[in-house]
Amino acid sequence: MTAIKHALQRDIFTPNDERLLSIVNVCKAGKKKRNCFLCATVTTERPVQVNVVKVKKSDKGDFYKRQTAWALRDLAVVDAKDAVKENAEFDLHFDKVYKWVASSTVEKNTFISCIWKLNQRYLRKKIDFVNVSSQLLEESVPSGENQSVAGGDEEAVDEYQELNAREEQDIEIMMEGCEYAISNAEAFAEKLSRELQVLDGANIQSIMASEKQVNILMKLLDEALKEVDQIELKLSSYEEMLQSVKEQMDQISESNHLIHLSNTNNVKLLSEIEFLVNHMDLAKGHIKALQEGDLTSSRGIEACTNAADALLQCMNVALRPGHDMLQAVKQQQQRFSDLREQFARRLASHLNSVFVQQGHDQSSTLAQHSVELTLPNHHPFHRDLLRYAKLMEWLKNTDYMKYEGLTKNYMDYLSRLYEREIKDFFEVAKIKMTGTTREGKKFATLPRKESAVKQETESLHGSSGKLTGSTSSLNKLSVQSSGNRRSQSSSLLDMGNMSASDLDVADRTKFDKIFEQVLSELEPLCLAEQDFISKFFKLQQHQSISGTLTSEAEEMDGGALSRSYTPGVPQTISSEKDMIRQMMTRIFRCIEPELNNLIALGDKIDSFNSLYMLVKMSHHVWTAQNVDPASFLSTTLGNVLVTVKRNFDKCISNQMKQMDEVKISKKSKVGILPFVAEFEEFAALAESIFKSAERRGDLDKAYIKLIRAVFVSVEKVANESQKTPRDVVMMENFHHIFATLSRLKISCLEAEKKEAKQKYTDHLQSYVIYSLGQPLEKLNHFFEGVEARVAQGVREEEVSYQLAFNKQELRKVIKEYPGKEVKKGLDNLYKKVDKHLCEEENLLQVVWHSMQDEFIRQYKHFEGLIARCYPGSGITMEFTIQDILDYCSSIAQSH
Repeated sequence: MTAIKHALQRDIFTPNDERLLSIVNVCKAGKKKRNCFLCATVTTERPVQVNVVKVKKSDKGDFYKRQTAWALRDLAVVDAKDAVKENAEFDLHFDKVYKWVASSTVEKNTFISCIWKLNQRYLRKKIDFVNVSSQLLEESVPSGENQSVAGGDEEAVDEYQELNAREEQDIEIMMEGCEYAISNAEAFAEKLSRELQVLDGANIQSIMASEKQVNILMKLLDEALKEVDQIELKLSSYEEMLQSVKEQMDQISESNHLIHLSNTNNVKLLSEIEFLVNHMDLAKGHIKALQEGDLTSSRGIEACTNAADALLQCMNVALRPGHDMLQAVKQQQQRFSDLREQFARRLASHLNSVFVQQGHDQSSTLAQHSVELTLPNHHPFHRDLLRYAKLMEWLKNTDYMKYEGLTKNYMDYLSRLYEREIKDFFEVAKIKMTGTTREGKKFATLPRKESAVKQETESLHGSSGKLTGSTSSLNKLSVQSSGNRRSQSSSLLDMGNMSASDLDVADRTKFDKIFEQVLSELEPLCLAEQDFISKFFKLQQHQSISGTLTSEAEEMDGGALSRSYTPGVPQTISSEKDMIRQMMTRIFRCIEPELNNLIALGDKIDSFNSLYMLVKMSHHVWTAQNVDPASFLSTTLGNVLVTVKRNFDKCISNQMKQMDEVKISKKSKVGILPFVAEFEEFAALAESIFKSAERRGDLDKAYIKLIRAVFVSVEKVANESQKTPRDVVMMENFHHIFATLSRLKISCLEAEKKEAKQKYTDHLQSYVIYSLGQPLEKLNHFFEGVEARVAQGVREEEVSYQLAFNKQELRKVIKEYPGKEVKKGLDNLYKKVDKHLCEEENLLQVVWHSMQDEFIRQYKHFEGLIARCYPGSGITMEFTIQDILDYCSSIAQSH
């Protein structure tokens, strides 16, 4: 180990100006044993640095290389694992824990002892030694050597000290001066000893010779000590003087601190006072505006609005901790509360007066609108009230109960006002509608009683009277006129009320315009009121409104409203749209029943009016839903649209019912059935009405229902017909249906159009065959026998050898059908067809041409059989195809 230590010192540490103090042969714990050396070193230069170096032997040669170095100051813990039992394992805690196993316990203890010494000397006992025997540490530092280790005796630590270059040079010079320095070391050592004694003696003599100088030096030292004592006395006096000055300065500093503290407190107090004054002081002008401000003029409203905002800011100021305990703050807050209550009461009273005044002013205009189909304009009233919108928002945020009361009062006043206006408006509309008919025109000029207008005005301000007499009497009259006209109608398309044929296109167009004007007047009225409610009551802020509004929307009578009212208990509603819709429902609660009554009247006048109403109502619902699907207008019109759709479905059902109940005359020919003609009328009218309608699907479904019912009814009538052949009824009516569908080009009925054409063609062919029958009956029977023989296996050219079908028999049958007899038979057939067919459909020539073609087909069939079965016989019919064409043409022209 000593040789390795010298080799490491020479090769690794000397070039780096380091001295090797201790070494231990180790390997890592738990791994394959690859030995290396841990070395404790110090630098030769100051300041001294102590390191632990890991040295490893090179794999390629017999030399060592420095692998890792740690500064000893980074070592935190040395763990020897066991302080009692001998154990070669130990841990060094640097930036992480390194576990080692020494080659022997002695080397481990020697290395730990060296680390202990270095820790004591250079690191002031910074490293913790764990599980290290105290005996080992005590042996490392004997009691007599503690001073030398602490004081800097490097030899107590260094077991070996290498000579430096100069010392080696001096020794070489000394040995060169002695010839036997190497050959006789003992003699050389004695020589050196003698020379050392000589030098010691010289030193002693030199010391004795310098005793006088030493005494002089001691005397000088005594004098110096006296001077030092005097200086110390002066310094003590100076220190006493400075101590008194220090006490005075401390007093001044404390006084300055108190002054600074007082100034700081004064500044903070001033800041708090300024905060309270700036945020809780309401200007006199604002106070005057709140107490006496004019709420009728625009300038006064603006002043009151600014004052209310300032008051709200003062009341909502975020006070700092402790402010609410100040008496002045409490008084100011109470003053603000009194001002708020006083102004809120004054504002609510004024707005209630405005609502009442609006009722009076608006009632005065009811009479002039009573004879016109227009609704009064509320824009001036809305414009005047919107000046108070900011004050309403203030009231909503400060006194919700009063805001709630104003909302309820507004709905009460406006609901009565709108109810009178809307009922009067609908009464005029009903009069104009009934005036469009011949029997009802007299109602259009009936004057409105002045008492009715007066009654409406009184009802607006609390009267319980209802204007219902005129509307009910009007309905009775319209029903009576419907009954008179129903008795005059003989059409199948009566639909329970009136005949559509009694009304011309101008009447229906006028009804359509009146209904459109009603919807066009109602729509802007509702939208304007909804927009005003949203702006005036500030509902766009998504705040909840009390349960009063919810109950008012659900209940529709005043008694239930008053019972459900619970002041100051707000109930959350999902959104502002729900709140607005509920208010609108309360205000315009009469619109939906009035519209339903108007629709019922229009349906009584003419069931075809349901087509106009369905298109118009669908368009307005579609427009309203594009703007806001959940709005009051959209919901109300949607509900009314359901009623219109039911009337439309009822109209279709009535037509189908009338078709099912149709009865035909047994004495006259059928012709075109009435419901077929009326389907044509319905389809033409519907196509003109639904030309660009949104609800085309409803009409398409109705078309399909009606056309199927028409098909079924035509077949039913054809089966029951006694005067007219079934094929003629089917042929004529399906031809008419096909012509109607082809002309109108209804896309959803393409399949039915093809079916109608097919039925027409089939029944035309059937009728032709049935009517034509067998004009050459005997000849036909003859050739049927010929075909039967051929079918039995007889060759066609051998049929003439059959006794019953020889050439003589054929000539005998042909002679019975000369051209004169054929023409006479065709003439009788033409008269028969003419008797069956109706004139309005004009199918006689078509049928006659088909019969001509069928007769020619039979003629050609007979000619073919003669040519095949009687070849070369020269037998022919006594008339030709050209004769047939001439006969048919002359018969058609003669009639």
